Amino acid sequence: MRYAFGGGRPVLRVRPGTVIELTTEDCFGGKVREVTDLPSRVCVFPELNPVTGPIHVEGAQPGDLLAVHFIDIRPRRDWAVSSTFPHFGALTATHTTAMLHPPLDEVVWRYDVDVEAGVVRYHARRGDLSVEMPLDPMHGTVGVAPAGGEVVMSITPSAHGGNMDTPELRAGTTLYLPVNVAGGQLAIGDGHCRQGEGEVCGTAVEAAMDTVIVVDVIPGAASGWPRLQNDEYLMTTGSARPLEDAFRISQHDLVVWTAELLGLDPLDALQLVSQTGLAPAANVVDTNYTMVAKLPVTMLGAAQPYDGVHARLRATGRRYLDEAGLRPIGRG
Repeated sequence: MRYAFGGGRPVLRVRPGTVIELTTEDCFGGKVREVTDLPSRVCVFPELNPVTGPIHVEGAQPGDLLAVHFIDIRPRRDWAVSSTFPHFGALTATHTTAMLHPPLDEVVWRYDVDVEAGVVRYHARRGDLSVEMPLDPMHGTVGVAPAGGEVVMSITPSAHGGNMDTPELRAGTTLYLPVNVAGGQLAIGDGHCRQGEGEVCGTAVEAAMDTVIVVDVIPGAASGWPRLQNDEYLMTTGSARPLEDAFRISQHDLVVWTAELLGLDPLDALQLVSQTGLAPAANVVDTNYTMVAKLPVTMLGAAQPYDGVHARLRATGRRYLDEAGLRPIGRG
């Protein structure tokens, strides 16, 4: 397991179009298993948020775009965990937001994971409430090696991807990452059985995953920031602090992408995005915050981003699931 993007030797080399089966450990490295396993006692910083990889994609060069389509994301265990931490999360004092009130208690929640029923079961720690929630697996951390030989901890989202923590990174989604070094050096981790937008408490329903992806390379198409596409939306991301800068980055990229696809003047594209777009928060807890901007694909008409690579990879994914006899999980 690695805990950074950049600087590592590839554990696998593949050609574009390859379907890859991989496993990932949860953000605690599997060390938090019961409600008595407080992360501050069983985990050692900075060995948090491990990623699987890096994966070298043959032919990918700086200036290209790496397309990563998520075919299947499946919990490996019948349990998952979440927690609160002192000085971490959106509703507590942090090291950059100093307050005099006491920090949050460190509390662990253990969820039951039922893949067949398609649910995760929440149990209150200080009450009797139990609730079934739809299982909606996704990966919080996906990225490539940063530019310039930089090595970035896996907990940090930025232009290389990383710990973006957007629920949109589920099966059926294609993620587009700018290639900064030869082979891209893709790494994936931080599986979530589900996560609310913003990841407000600082952790999702954290789980180890069995994940299947297919990769491709789009020559010369590098974007400044990670982009996503599913059957319903085009999506762009921005990761920064303060939150409004993350918002501006994501919206700016969506306007630019829309203008390019539809041949619009930037102000016409701005008007279209302003009236039809959505702007969910991905995370407001990490070292950088992440915002997502979404445009319905119905606005595109006949335009096909990157010559229809999402549809081609989606078809590959469906064939894989059919041949494996697997039923899709969640919304993917």
